[in-house]
Amino acid sequence: MAQSDPARQPGAGPWHARQGIQRVLQFTDLHLYADPDQTLFGVPTRSTFEAVLAQSQVRHWPPDVILFTGDLVHDERLEGYRYLRQVIDRCGIPCFCIPGNHDHKGLLAKAVDALAAEPFRAERIGSWDLLLLDSTIDGSDAGRLQPGTLEAVEQHLASNQGRPTLISLHHQPVPVGSRWIDTMKVEDGAALLGLTARYPQLRLILWGHVHQSFDRRQGSTRLLATPSTCAQFAPGHEEFTLDDEPPGYRWLELHADGRLNTGIERVEVIPQAVEKPLLC
Repeated sequence: MAQSDPARQPGAGPWHARQGIQRVLQFTDLHLYADPDQTLFGVPTRSTFEAVLAQSQVRHWPPDVILFTGDLVHDERLEGYRYLRQVIDRCGIPCFCIPGNHDHKGLLAKAVDALAAEPFRAERIGSWDLLLLDSTIDGSDAGRLQPGTLEAVEQHLASNQGRPTLISLHHQPVPVGSRWIDTMKVEDGAALLGLTARYPQLRLILWGHVHQSFDRRQGSTRLLATPSTCAQFAPGHEEFTLDDEPPGYRWLELHADGRLNTGIERVEVIPQAVEKPLLC
């Protein structure tokens, strides 16, 4: 049985029967390894990813698009990226990837998503625009948009004012309330958030990195973070602290008029092993 927020379950009708709505799943901070049995903070990351993916197939399948929002392969080895590509191929769902501070951008682009290393990328999902931003800094866990990215985002928003827009990046552009990880937010996040006042079609900014859920509003823009598919960080702590919350993912329903429904879905327990995962 999954843990979910009943107030945010998908609207009337099953997930696969919704018409005129784009359905998106976000998986973030997988921290996979070349060795399938390797753990992060004692959590077997490949097993937890497989459990989360299997849960999504039960609750929210099929999506129109899957977003992988960084820290996909912790040890930055090609074998981990090849494994992820194999999973994506079996799913048969369009997937977009962005790098995190623990990713090797060249290997991610080579093995998983050829455009993943682009500093700015624009995709269309039905009536929505999806802007994917690289917020990584070489050799650092902190975040910063690449040169020219803010200008590219604003130019796109100015030219597409009739289309609701989702921006996705790895690092948080605003503090989430944990001092230690907020030292690793996007350095120019305030400038990115400043676009919300000028472009009301910017409906959502979505990220990973913080290994916890987060939900705020700035004007008409929703600001959301999503739990990791492996270990979780406890919210509201001054120093690094692990949480006992299980792994999860985020589902989104994007309406043509700019409305969105969203929620977090978690597996019940952190698995030590997954037998016969669905893996699409």
